[in-house]
Amino acid sequence: MSHDTTETNRHRHDFSGHDNVWLFGYGSLIYKADFPYIERRPARIRGWARRFWQGSHDHRGTPDAPGRVATLVPETGNVCAGMAYRIRPDVFTHLDVREKNGYLRFTTEMTFDDGDHAEGLVYIASDDNAAYLGPASEADIARHIAQAQGPSGSNRDYLLRLADALRELGDDDTHVFAIERHLRTLPGT
Repeated sequence: MSHDTTETNRHRHDFSGHDNVWLFGYGSLIYKADFPYIERRPARIRGWARRFWQGSHDHRGTPDAPGRVATLVPETGNVCAGMAYRIRPDVFTHLDVREKNGYLRFTTEMTFDDGDHAEGLVYIASDDNAAYLGPASEADIARHIAQAQGPSGSNRDYLLRLADALRELGDDDTHVFAIERHLRTLPGT
């Protein structure tokens, strides 16, 4: 699959008859809502784990030196915390461009902090996209992140802001926090 998934996503879901849709964010969408939304609520999804296995050629890195950003990988029994946004379908025009670097929209069941449930959409970069970097140790990921910089800023800031946002949600993401610990031990960090 191509790096740019914008057009593919525009054909993945039919929003006819829907005046709003839920979107689940688990990476920068938790703390960077650069789009209009109707409602914002903490939520969780089951069966997925957040991993820094996706390359970023357009935001936190470049085509020659991609950064590492979050995607989701299937993990039975795991619960992934994030933020849900109720948005108008036309907001996907912006989001499909923002999330174009290998991410596709999928349907997911979300559980809100009050126990309510809703179906929503989530962007996931699977291992068959051209920007996928794959697994590595948290120490190696931290070294990679420490060096990466792109049009949206340093990869380091992305990781640290996500770790802070997860703490605010009361989530204990061992993968993210292990990368953060390694990153903070590196010179100049």
